[in-house]
Amino acid sequence: MLITNATVVTWGEPNQIFSDHAIYIEQGKIAAIGRSQDLIALYPQAQRVDAKGQLVMPGNICAHTHFYGAYARGMAIPGAAPENFPQILQRLWWPLDKALDRETVRASTLVSLADAVKHGTTTLIDHHASPNFIEGSLDVIADAVEEAGLRAVLCYEVTDRDGEAKMHAGIAENIRFMRSKRSARIGATFGMHASLTLSDVALKACVAAAAADDGFHIHVAEHEADEEDSIQRGGKRVAQRLDAFGIWRDKTIAAHCVHIDEAERKLLQDRGVWITHQPRSNMNNAVGAMAFDRMMAEQMRICIGNDGFTNNMWADWKDAYLLHKVASRDPRKANGSDIIQAAVYNNARLAEQFFTNTTLGQISIGATADLIFVDYHPFTPLHAGNLPWHILFGFESSMVTATIVEGQILMLDRQLLTLNEAEIAREALELAPKVWERYNANVNAL
Repeated sequence: MLITNATVVTWGEPNQIFSDHAIYIEQGKIAAIGRSQDLIALYPQAQRVDAKGQLVMPGNICAHTHFYGAYARGMAIPGAAPENFPQILQRLWWPLDKALDRETVRASTLVSLADAVKHGTTTLIDHHASPNFIEGSLDVIADAVEEAGLRAVLCYEVTDRDGEAKMHAGIAENIRFMRSKRSARIGATFGMHASLTLSDVALKACVAAAAADDGFHIHVAEHEADEEDSIQRGGKRVAQRLDAFGIWRDKTIAAHCVHIDEAERKLLQDRGVWITHQPRSNMNNAVGAMAFDRMMAEQMRICIGNDGFTNNMWADWKDAYLLHKVASRDPRKANGSDIIQAAVYNNARLAEQFFTNTTLGQISIGATADLIFVDYHPFTPLHAGNLPWHILFGFESSMVTATIVEGQILMLDRQLLTLNEAEIAREALELAPKVWERYNANVNAL
């Protein structure tokens, strides 16, 4: 395939922007980049896709999400509104994940994937929970990802909160899936919920089951309750407690880290842990703001996720840019270049940990052809130096007109080609009343 008439944004280091360029794709990878007229002459028989002068960029990456949360949209929590994040977990998310079965795990995944294609998010790192459908749940999600044509890293959330048998079933599902053979677009890691729902026995069992080079994907200090629980268990804060069990590894993802202290930051930095920031979720749950600027200044591996919000990753970029300014009352915080470092470069390096010999997040020779077209018409000069601020103040998700993963077109001219969004929504809607009925029964049983 030959993409012509493109304004190419490479997201290389340094970033470059080339007008009237073409990209030749062969076997899912970028094989040539050059002037449109030159590549048309070199590859006259290639299938051509006219970018019509639009920006052609690497697809966006989500470092932490929850497909299973889709059925929470528009759902009322019975009784008085939750007062804090622990109550949100107990009265919303834990009763909801228990309400999911095979059909609804698939449906919630598909609606999330259709949303991702529309918003130009080509790689997603998911964290799944469905305590009443554990074995085989990751296969159902993987099959949906394959159908959509996207790229994803999957895991199952191990926890003690549903009993020892289900804790061990979660471990078994992680190991089974990690050792199974999937396509080049499906990665896997070992999921765990959080320190506050994992006993010492569970942590030991997880580490014993994992291979030495496996990473973990776990929530860390999203709320003070996680730290308080850890201290009560053994006098250690969360990062130190998990370190004692060997959780911190090169491929481990620690989501949130809002309430870690300086010693914990230093420990995570020394261990090379990937930390994901989910600003929309943190604001919605009123849990506070992570030490983003401090961590970026210390060159920690900070990435950007959405925690199950819409897969419009630019929204999380923008909210990260704004959150830390208002939280600190300092307009210098969360500089645009730091947002790009986290959301583009760090996210790409994290995703590459799970795909062998794969270069993501850039347009370069040999990189995987995960691309999006953006119909943006700047009315002030646009160049590599000021692109971050054009994105933060000018880009909208409606501007994504095409999404391509590994050279396969998933959306063109805003029309989804691999998924039928209307049919997916219809099927999900048919299942929703039963999900909400089971959810309400679970809440009433609390």
